[in-house]
Amino acid sequence: MQTEEHDSGLKAGLLKSCGTCRVLVGVTGSVAALKLPVLVSQLLQLSGVDIRVVTTEHAKHFYNPAEVSVKVYDDKDEWELWTQRSDPVLHIELRRWADLFVIAPLDANTLGKIANGICDNLLTCVVRAWDTSRPLLFCPAMNTAMWQHPITAQQVSRLTEFGYVEIPCIAKKLVCGDEGKGAMAEVSTIVSVVKQYLLIPDESSQKTSM
Repeated sequence: MQTEEHDSGLKAGLLKSCGTCRVLVGVTGSVAALKLPVLVSQLLQLSGVDIRVVTTEHAKHFYNPAEVSVKVYDDKDEWELWTQRSDPVLHIELRRWADLFVIAPLDANTLGKIANGICDNLLTCVVRAWDTSRPLLFCPAMNTAMWQHPITAQQVSRLTEFGYVEIPCIAKKLVCGDEGKGAMAEVSTIVSVVKQYLLIPDESSQKTSM
């Protein structure tokens, strides 16, 4: 009975949408995932935006789900939602639902998976099924030594060849103590880029025109 109620909740969550712009936020296993609650909070401040989150299992280590004010989908949801042929497939439903997909942070492991077409969890399945006519933004985040590895540039380039948009990482002192490039872009930067791709007018300019 509890499983049936859980499945009904998942389906209802996909059907309901309170905004005109639907943003799917992907979060992977980088320490920058701890910024997820702040990112979601700031995105919700954009006019007409509805948010859902898709998380990898490793990403859960870095944030408290109770601090995320929107529905968070994970691998367990993918498998529990489908029990027979007529049931929806979650990664396809999320792909249909979203107008824009932003992966923040994108860790080195998931970067490598996406660059090589691997889809072994809910998030990478959404990416593999993504409609490339819609924006997919990615925000790399990893240790400086990992960022500097030659394969990283190749993999980032591969994603841009697919038509995905990089929001570049920045240089700063990392949580591990190292200093250099590899930190995820600031949340304010990510929100600003999302806003541009959703064509949401700036509130200050609206007031000026009035």
